[in-house]
Amino acid sequence: MTIQEAEKMLKSCGQEHVLKFYGKLKKPEQEALLAQIAKIEPKNVKYCQAALKAGTAAVDNSKGTAPKVAVLKGKALKEAVAAGEAELKAGRVAALLVAGGQGSRLGFEGPKGCYPIGPITNAPLFYFHARKILARGNRYGKPIPFYVMTSEANTAATVECFEKNNYFGLDPKDVFFFTQGMWPGMTAEGKIILDQPGHVFMSPDGHGGLLAALKKSGALKDMKKRGIKSVFFFQVDNPLVEIADPAFIGYHVNMKSEYSLKLCAKRDPFEKVGMPMKFGAQYRMVEYTEMTKEQCTRKAKDGKLYFLYGSPAIHVFDRAFLEREAGRPMPLHLAFKKIPVVDEKGKVVKPAEPNGYKFEKFIFDILPNAKTAAFLAFDQKDEFSPVKNAEGGDSPATCKADMQEKWAKALAEAGVLVRKDVAIEIDPAYALDAAGIKETGLCLGAE
Repeated sequence: MTIQEAEKMLKSCGQEHVLKFYGKLKKPEQEALLAQIAKIEPKNVKYCQAALKAGTAAVDNSKGTAPKVAVLKGKALKEAVAAGEAELKAGRVAALLVAGGQGSRLGFEGPKGCYPIGPITNAPLFYFHARKILARGNRYGKPIPFYVMTSEANTAATVECFEKNNYFGLDPKDVFFFTQGMWPGMTAEGKIILDQPGHVFMSPDGHGGLLAALKKSGALKDMKKRGIKSVFFFQVDNPLVEIADPAFIGYHVNMKSEYSLKLCAKRDPFEKVGMPMKFGAQYRMVEYTEMTKEQCTRKAKDGKLYFLYGSPAIHVFDRAFLEREAGRPMPLHLAFKKIPVVDEKGKVVKPAEPNGYKFEKFIFDILPNAKTAAFLAFDQKDEFSPVKNAEGGDSPATCKADMQEKWAKALAEAGVLVRKDVAIEIDPAYALDAAGIKETGLCLGAE
């Protein structure tokens, strides 16, 4: 982009101030700023301005009801597993990982997916995800294409991690990296914020940005070309997730669902998870902050919480549904934050109070658009132990303990008893579950 093109584009959306210090910048800084400006679309600027003007409107969730959540067992479980295995054997299943975050909250420099979580080997989060995908593909005789959404901040490091580890055994042809969009931060007046004289403050557009990124990158076309029907969505910080679980895939297919969600019982009434609710014929995800105290504590006839099941962001999408939604605008969520800003003289000021807005899209905002939706319960201990905090709950320590507990349980089911003081780590590609352990011939029985 030339300076003339930048001036014209910025003028079209009232953002000429972005070039205020351009003449004082060195050439590399000028080029970097023009490269940033080239990625800013005027329609997105106006979209953000409209969101600011509208503000965060209060939503009435008082009439929401709890959705019907299936608990698969017996014949229903067998039917779901059979349907899911048929999809996996036919090569109609893909895995979609949201991995744009950094490990800064964990005191780790680099992509969160590179964070070492293996209890013995210190293998990274990416390792466990990739090895599960490899194992599932090997079991059913068809590769599961792996789509990994990164951010501008971690794309290069993520790709490098995969390359250094030989893609963790996966065929590179089956791994598709794509980058989510970045949106400029704005003042309450709708002006783009400069955090350096030659730099626009930008932030990732949220996990909902994957729709636009899937379309722009060609990932959706790649899925269609491969004959993908079901897309398993998960987040990078949860190594316990059962990727492309046949029962979940099969239930999704049998229900002819466009958007299926795995849900787990809340650990307490006020747990910070989104709650799917039904409003008339539609479903909508309600954030925990949008629920009243009465809703959080309401009891059902059986004495359990009425709104019992929350979402840990484990989904299956119909690929055609994603294609349809990729062409539609999504609502923007505003986050009022403290953002470094350049004053009139070009000096960087770090504010003591929030002064600007970030804009994010949330993937669950497409739930109301699904013609059909399905909800499946699972045990949190089996499939959800995220690495979010450096210490305390949802930390590396709790996650490693949960990983080892799950492996010990699988070993026990296979007839192998392990003392509680013995550290355990199993390569998912060696043995994905108890059945895989039995296939290895490891079932000698030991204490």
